[in-house]
Amino acid sequence: MALLTILNYPDPRLHTVAKPVTTFDANLKRLVQDMKETMYAAPGIGLAATQVNHHVQLIVIDTSKEQNDLLVLINPKILSQSGTQTYEEGCLSVPGIYETVSRAEQIKVEAYDVDGKKFTLDADGLLSVCIQHEMDHLKGKVFVEYLSPLKRNRIKTKMLKHSREIERNSY
Repeated sequence: MALLTILNYPDPRLHTVAKPVTTFDANLKRLVQDMKETMYAAPGIGLAATQVNHHVQLIVIDTSKEQNDLLVLINPKILSQSGTQTYEEGCLSVPGIYETVSRAEQIKVEAYDVDGKKFTLDADGLLSVCIQHEMDHLKGKVFVEYLSPLKRNRIKTKMLKHSREIERNSY
């Protein structure tokens, strides 16, 4: 297993639209394992392949406190959604930033597992928010894009300053 580098906002690669997975092989399984390890180490509850610079439709999620209930969604599609809920969201690509975002309360998702088997899943609450958040990454969208331009610019400035400090300290 290898820990992958998580791209930080406003890295332009985060706006890449992911392509569908067409080959379910050992390379895909390795990527899933690496993403799982990276997500747990971060620590986070969801990670999209886009965030680790792999532009395929792959998401790993684990909302359990014990980190023992991994959900893998490949080529996910929302079949239906209802209701509205607001959650304070964070993102591994926007570390230290938490903002309230409104999303569907219940969703029905169709996806494939790591072996290429199709399944559907009904989700609500935190799991629903997490799936929608990670699916946005696959479309090249980061959660801060739901915020006002003023808030988004403040976050962008803060993130750029943070990355410059990291670069300075690494010399």
